[in-house]
Amino acid sequence: MAQGFVDISNVAMRYGGVEGTLALKGTSLAVAEGEFVAVVGPSGCGKSTLMRLVTGLWPPTEGQVFVDGQEVDGPLSIAGMAFQNPTLLPWRNILDNVMLPLEVVQPHRGRLRAKRADYERQARELLALVGLDGFEAKFPWQLSGGMQQRASLCRALIHQPRLLMLDEPFGALDIFTREDLWAVMQKLWLARRPTVILVTHDLREAAYLADRVLVMSSRPGRIIAERRVDFPRERNMETTYTTEFQDLVHELRDRISDARDAEELSNAP
Repeated sequence: MAQGFVDISNVAMRYGGVEGTLALKGTSLAVAEGEFVAVVGPSGCGKSTLMRLVTGLWPPTEGQVFVDGQEVDGPLSIAGMAFQNPTLLPWRNILDNVMLPLEVVQPHRGRLRAKRADYERQARELLALVGLDGFEAKFPWQLSGGMQQRASLCRALIHQPRLLMLDEPFGALDIFTREDLWAVMQKLWLARRPTVILVTHDLREAAYLADRVLVMSSRPGRIIAERRVDFPRERNMETTYTTEFQDLVHELRDRISDARDAEELSNAP
């Protein structure tokens, strides 16, 4: 029985057959509807694998994945995704890039021709929300990396997904742009309140954005700790300078360090 909007129950994932790499084992977690959860852990612990299982891109080797009470058995139409690289189509302008999911995802695909003006208005509103008002006719190569990532977030949200999956969406950006986009992401989430699962290596990012942070073990990955984040919204950069924020980041770092040490001990001859 599913316990949350997203529910992962005792999942395992192995690549390459019975002798292949075991990426996840005994992984369970529950995410409430409208919650913003960040997943952190050592490199190679299976964070991105977890994302692909939740969105139905890959089936688990063992266990079950539920979203909105239904077992996931294929790609989810209620999910939006954003990745480290914006992957905008270079031959389409920004407005058309943002509207791309509407050409693919039902029921929007069937309504797009009749309601195009309404959908364009929604896309422009999203772009204005992230500070890209006036850039609708520009092409991706005319925008900075940070501006492209803002457009990518709009594209992930245009079909009003109930679930938003973010896989290191700001990892390729410089620290100043990254911090700007934390505020943008928080603003988008507060306006729309989708359920969000963020995979990140940046512990400050996790602490700034999330309601709850989950820590994964080294491979094979499983959830070994969780920490609720109680800083009030809206958060800003001043929040990150507080003692409480710094203590949380150090606590998360210690958890990941412990996970790495445990892996080294288990692999010792």
